[in-house]
Amino acid sequence: MRLNDTILEKNSGQSDGQSPQPLVVPRDGHPISRANISPNALKVLYRLKDAGYQAFLVGGAVRDLLLGLNPKDFDVATNAHPEQVKQLFRNCRLIGRRFHLAHVRFGYEIIEVATFRAAHTPMDEDNAVDEGGHRVLDDRGRILRDNLYGTIEEDVWRRDFTANALYYNIEDFSIWDYVGGVADARAKVMRLIGDPETRYREDPVRMLRAVRFAAKLGFSIHPETAAPIHKLAGMLDSVPPARLFDEINKLFLAGSAAKAFEVLGQYGLIEHLFPDLAAAARETPDSVAMKLLRLGLAGTDERVRADKSVTPTFLFAVLLWPAISRVFQRLPGSDLTDMERALTACDQVIARQQTRIAVPKRFTLPLREIIAMQPRFDLRSGRRALRLLDHPRFRAAYDFLLLRAAAGGVEQELADWWTEIQTLPPEERIARVEQRPAGDDGAAQGGTPNSGSGRRKRRRRRRATRSG
Repeated sequence: MRLNDTILEKNSGQSDGQSPQPLVVPRDGHPISRANISPNALKVLYRLKDAGYQAFLVGGAVRDLLLGLNPKDFDVATNAHPEQVKQLFRNCRLIGRRFHLAHVRFGYEIIEVATFRAAHTPMDEDNAVDEGGHRVLDDRGRILRDNLYGTIEEDVWRRDFTANALYYNIEDFSIWDYVGGVADARAKVMRLIGDPETRYREDPVRMLRAVRFAAKLGFSIHPETAAPIHKLAGMLDSVPPARLFDEINKLFLAGSAAKAFEVLGQYGLIEHLFPDLAAAARETPDSVAMKLLRLGLAGTDERVRADKSVTPTFLFAVLLWPAISRVFQRLPGSDLTDMERALTACDQVIARQQTRIAVPKRFTLPLREIIAMQPRFDLRSGRRALRLLDHPRFRAAYDFLLLRAAAGGVEQELADWWTEIQTLPPEERIARVEQRPAGDDGAAQGGTPNSGSGRRKRRRRRRATRSG
């Protein structure tokens, strides 16, 4: 029997009234060094300890340090209540409705301090606490409110995955492990604490978290943890769309978007997040638009790894492109220009997508501009073509054009022309577009929005003349 199985079997049953006992890994048994911990996190840990409270670095930071990775955030767990934490730190702010948290701010860095939470089981009479008044679930078992404090022995059973349930004790620099997280982290396995189906019903977003950690860390998902996902995937339909927007950003903007998309598809989760995308993928899995999506996600990962900026606007343009292209192709023939048809398709897809993932307007509005500008890239004759260079969304739309060319949606020559025109002095730009014969503009391929086919010429409206 593996070490983590032994610990889980030993500690999961608490009916005997005894507190679970952790595996304590001493300082010389693990590679975690204070030199790799944020100095601000150390300040918080030491001040809590000096005030007589328990203080632990907890969660993903401990997991990453154990694996030799650089944590993005440093979270602290303590037996001090949020109000007590606030008394210790003048730079502290309390947040949260479902569970109160203390945010201790040091410039741009925030150290999140959470009070130990109570266990799932009802509290005994000696504690004089009615858990039912603090912990509220809906009729499907999803947690709505959870605001009961407890001990570290209880807190561990509220965490989701074993590898995330590790506690680094600032008092003696040991790791406390109640659920076999050290073994699972070293084996690169994501394993839910407790019964997987029950945990997913409590919070369906845990399915997305399993995918995110597996993709980000290169972990496998334990068979027992993976087994209920297909069955319970539909529970994501009841998760608030605003919360799913946050989770999607975490999934796809962490440097592992391509892998995350693959794992989401493997477990049947895409259709509950992006139903129009899922329909397009089923219909033409090897389409140019799907190739663009995969290239776009890989490019997003490269930018994250290079510490370059990434935005939800471009991400959702990539994710929704197969659905937008599909709707564009199916729109009935009309007098609309291709730009107008592209906008119509974009608006239809975004409207349906908002029922699942609430993408704020500050991202959907520039997304529409990126899509609407794609047909305009085909127009390269006349000075009017150069106006596109001054558009505030030109750079993002141009990057999207490069993706379309790489995927085979437009000729590479078109992308090369727009790449070169940006490098020319203004006089040469004007000469280049004026020398280009009118009507010699290329057409896009692969059924994507373009202005090379079906374009309607607008009649110039005559200005009314006054009589008398």
